[in-house]
Amino acid sequence: MSDATVDEIEPVAKKSSKLPLIIGLVLALAGGGGGFYAVQSGLLGVGNGDNPDGPASADHGDPHVATKALPDVSFVEVPPVLISLGPGAQASHLRFRASLEVPAEYRAEVEKILPRIQDVLNSYLRALEARDLEAQGALVRLRGQMLRRIKLVAGEGRVRDLLVLEFVLN
Repeated sequence: MSDATVDEIEPVAKKSSKLPLIIGLVLALAGGGGGFYAVQSGLLGVGNGDNPDGPASADHGDPHVATKALPDVSFVEVPPVLISLGPGAQASHLRFRASLEVPAEYRAEVEKILPRIQDVLNSYLRALEARDLEAQGALVRLRGQMLRRIKLVAGEGRVRDLLVLEFVLN
């Protein structure tokens, strides 16, 4: 047998191409510029559009400026609720006060059923555990749950929102 030695060819390290990096950078800049233009020109429905000073400086006397009327709403005050918390809580009481945003035409109807709304809120808040009240971000979640229950009691379209005026744990 013959020993044939083959010169091993060392793999040549390929230079990494910078072309994908350059293309990515150009596309990112183009996307950022296009997004900025779309927001500033009002194509997306956000931003200042033609009014560079913002909506606060809109001239209401100008017939070309469209003003959007605020909805006709009323606010119905819910009587304050004081809830005693269980033995495992860091605080001993929850003081809760809220107001309901209702369309003006339903104000009288909502005021008539206010005791039912107060009962629903009282029952829901008493059923909660201390950790549910003390958790971070609890108010947002609780507000959504209370609003859903209030809307069930009041009926479709009678309550628009629940405004939490006081949520104090002492």
